[in-house]
Amino acid sequence: MWRARHCPSWRLTWKGAARLCSNNPPKPSSSLSSHLNSSPRHQVEKQRRKRQREKAILSSQHINADDKPVGWSEKERIVYTAQTPPGTKKDSSLPFPSSYSPDYVESSWYQWWEKEGFFSPDKHEQLSHSVDQTFSLCVPPPNVTGTLHLGHALTVAVEDALVRWRRMQGCRVLWVPGCDHAGIATQTVVERRLLREKAKRRQDLTREEFLQEVWKWKNEKGEEIYHQFKRLGASLDWSRACFTMDPGFSRAVTAAFVRLCDSGLIYRSEGLINWSCALQSAISDIEVDSKEVSGPTMVSVPGYENKVEFGTMLTFAYPVEGHNCEVAVSTTRPETMLGDVAIAVHPEDPRYQVFHGKQCRHPFTNRLLPIITDTLVDMELGTGAVKVTPAHDHTDFLLSQRHSLPRLTVIGENGTMTPSCGQWLEGVKRFDARQLVVDALIEKKLFRGQKNHPMTLPICSRSGDIIEPLLKKQWFVHCDGMAKKAIRAVEDGQLEIIPHHYTKMWKNWLSNISDWCISRQLWWGHQIPAYRVELLNSPAKLEDQWIWGQSEDEARQRAAVKYGVKPEDITLTQDPDVLDTWFSSGLFPFAMLGWPEQTSDLKRFYPNSILETGNDLIFFWVARMVMLGTELTGQLPFKQVLFHSLVRDKYGRKMSKSLGNVIDPLDVIHGVSLQRLQEKVKEGNLDPREQLVAMEAQRKDFPKGIPQCGTDALRFALCSYKMQGQDISLCISQVLSYRHFCNKMWQTLRFTLGVLGENTKAVGTLEETVPVSSMERWICSRLYSTVVQCEQAFEAYELHAVTSALHSFWVHSLCDVYMEYVKPIMMKQDEEAVVHTDTKHSGNAQQVAGTVLYHCVSLSLALLSPFMPFITEELWQRLQPFRPDTVAQTSLCLQSYPRSSTLAHWHFPEEEKDFLLIQEVIRVARSLRAQCGLTKEKPVMWAVCSPSQAHILLHFGSAVWTLSRISSLQIYCPDGADTLFSVNSTPPPTGSLIGVVDHTCQLHLHVQSGMNIDKQMLQLSQRRDKLVAKLDELFGRLQSPNYLTKVPAHVRQQMDSKVSALEQELKTIEDQMKLLQEAQTTGPGCSC
Repeated sequence: MWRARHCPSWRLTWKGAARLCSNNPPKPSSSLSSHLNSSPRHQVEKQRRKRQREKAILSSQHINADDKPVGWSEKERIVYTAQTPPGTKKDSSLPFPSSYSPDYVESSWYQWWEKEGFFSPDKHEQLSHSVDQTFSLCVPPPNVTGTLHLGHALTVAVEDALVRWRRMQGCRVLWVPGCDHAGIATQTVVERRLLREKAKRRQDLTREEFLQEVWKWKNEKGEEIYHQFKRLGASLDWSRACFTMDPGFSRAVTAAFVRLCDSGLIYRSEGLINWSCALQSAISDIEVDSKEVSGPTMVSVPGYENKVEFGTMLTFAYPVEGHNCEVAVSTTRPETMLGDVAIAVHPEDPRYQVFHGKQCRHPFTNRLLPIITDTLVDMELGTGAVKVTPAHDHTDFLLSQRHSLPRLTVIGENGTMTPSCGQWLEGVKRFDARQLVVDALIEKKLFRGQKNHPMTLPICSRSGDIIEPLLKKQWFVHCDGMAKKAIRAVEDGQLEIIPHHYTKMWKNWLSNISDWCISRQLWWGHQIPAYRVELLNSPAKLEDQWIWGQSEDEARQRAAVKYGVKPEDITLTQDPDVLDTWFSSGLFPFAMLGWPEQTSDLKRFYPNSILETGNDLIFFWVARMVMLGTELTGQLPFKQVLFHSLVRDKYGRKMSKSLGNVIDPLDVIHGVSLQRLQEKVKEGNLDPREQLVAMEAQRKDFPKGIPQCGTDALRFALCSYKMQGQDISLCISQVLSYRHFCNKMWQTLRFTLGVLGENTKAVGTLEETVPVSSMERWICSRLYSTVVQCEQAFEAYELHAVTSALHSFWVHSLCDVYMEYVKPIMMKQDEEAVVHTDTKHSGNAQQVAGTVLYHCVSLSLALLSPFMPFITEELWQRLQPFRPDTVAQTSLCLQSYPRSSTLAHWHFPEEEKDFLLIQEVIRVARSLRAQCGLTKEKPVMWAVCSPSQAHILLHFGSAVWTLSRISSLQIYCPDGADTLFSVNSTPPPTGSLIGVVDHTCQLHLHVQSGMNIDKQMLQLSQRRDKLVAKLDELFGRLQSPNYLTKVPAHVRQQMDSKVSALEQELKTIEDQMKLLQEAQTTGPGCSC
């Protein structure tokens, strides 16, 4: 928690309209204002969006097609039943199942990977492709109290993809798992358990007894989070797993505190803190939520039987001492007026000029309150006069510093009024005291009215309590100097923040940073290693004297030196408070490696290569790691910071337990029924309306529950979103589509194994495989280009571009084109296909096709492995009997990642460029066949095209014949192509059905008889209407103002070509419709 020395926006609205202003504002506490964005306008808009989303969920209709529930049917679950002891390699020689099943694929592999030590950096030396580079990072440690949600799953998917990629590149990789002790959250959970099971409160136990209960709970909970990490396939080095309360980590926390104290960066001071009366502790800014109320609103507050009203402002008067007049002030918190010590007005406010230097008499305490002037007061708000309560308001605390005002605490740690309020209020709960104070003001005729007032309430996210600013002596960290170093590190390029637009936010926030309160009034956590000092027989009593040390003995020796006494004459009492959890988390990158000891891990892996985390932790964790790491180790903790977006539900809501819309990744992996989803919502402690909204959203989105998608599909789906852009609205249908992709991969391998045959003869090596035929050259070059795309996108951390390239290659190039092309060759179902294969290829067509297919599949599996570790391992192992080289890694996760440099002999850019025409020709040919209702027949087609296009069609002739399912393709060039072999000198027959490829290429299918002319006319008419609309749109752009001056020349040229092609296609369609109309007069026909 950052030291509450300044005034975030919710703190301004807490007290009401008569507040301080922007003429010369105090430095804001950016940690809250940035995190909560709680300006009134923002909060109103936030509430409006929330109501809109709730309305969309509760409405009976879907907003658009994307909101339709996921449609799916239960797939057969195939289970791996072989007796494989944990840690033993899975038997991949068993019969290959007929279809993909996550249960079968994901069985046994992880235990084998872990036992073999594949995730340890020590394996690096055994890699034949190892390079002298290190890649290290830590997983953002989740709270020990919770379970992973889809946000954690995104973190795992992204980080593991990077880790596996670097490991396959031959780097020395270390990815350290960890778990955070989560001070407040864990203590709250255990306290509730004690109350539920033993009817005891924490205070009924000694501190030691309570800590035993916490450790007992932690041990019972065990490895639940770690188990989820493993189910997600995270290749973490479990031998280095790190819990923030482990003895080694605790020593690092103590050492950090002592060193920062010695350097003067940690100090003890009195300041206002965020206090939760329910938890009896200070809490950090990140644990403060904001609740917007637009007017009178009844709110449930822990410890109160009845709801408490907020959203009203009342005005009361202070009599001016010695004068028959008064000063009226407005407030939303009348109970705090017992702690008022002054009244502030603006020095230029004419209404109060005569009161400067005067005093008011407090009606209940009889204290005199000076009327002070300060330019921070906003004359336009409220009465223009501000009651000053320094001990319970952050702004007023600032005023007390400027004007040397006393600070009176009138609300205690337990939320009741203190003795200084008088017997009539002592011990009364703060919000119950509110009405008593109002009644007393009315009785004294000082009450001046009440009105509705919008305000923002600070809420403790852990307990739901209303935050009470309290004045306490705490330990603080000086942040200004460290923040300047953190800013400079980014400006000088030592630290790179990705995406780069976060650098501006980084600088703005750190430039306005406040000191950080690190004291927490808890029992669970790292007890502060500071001790109050008392000296034996000392004539002078030491006022709040403190010493610190890495142990009590060290602290005693330090105190003896400091005060010039014997160690035995010193009594030390350790501070009972613990350190803020974020303090220990901020040490994670180096404490996990053994700091402060100079361990071999610290020397090898620090600084870390990168930190990857959600963008919501930029200030609360990332900035603190940079500041603490730089200060304590003299080095930045990492060289790059990569932020991913937040995962939201399909309605745009952040996934949160308080909304009941959190999805457990294991439910996506294994599948879950709607009934179980609803049970989980009921098990949460949700507001009744939130529960209603959450359950209705589930019924609407998952009427049949969530289908089993598997780990690989979930990981691939998460990485397919642009993580450096807008927040991710995860759709389960997207995950399900990638499960279908897994089945496509599965069937691809079934076909490949069938092609390679039973003899397990090794195929040719990659180096000696030189594609000769046009189709082999094309698919090999497509794979080369895909590898280049992966290399570039991985380096830029654009994982969505990697997944898109890989999915596109496998589905659209390998399966849809190449495999369909080679099927007739390999299965010998189509002798003509073999005959029409290029002459250079015909002799050994099957052998070359099998070798190319093997390498395309094998390399694609390696490319996909960082994203889909289970299915790629399963399929890759099945290919190993055919492997051409004898030296191979035992697991795909240690195999060399494909490199474009080793595939340079597969690069044929002209083939790729030319094949774009072939794909269009095939598409149009299939469309013509469909229009004629042809299924098994293989007609003759004509292509009317340019000479250059004729060259391409002849070059890829076998592919056109096979994939278009035609018996032959007759080529005619109107412009003449006498030098071309197999080009006709006569045009196609008149009356043919025409399909347009582009403005220079058309396909003609001769209509002999009996086509359904009405159906064909309808299809052509629909296509014509679309073309007309498209041309109108393009003409509108061409005629827009400044088109010629603002649009680049090359774009204008592309636009002109597009218009010309569309006009040509439109003319062809109209000519075709004219021919069909004429054909209708000849009577009914039959087929093409």
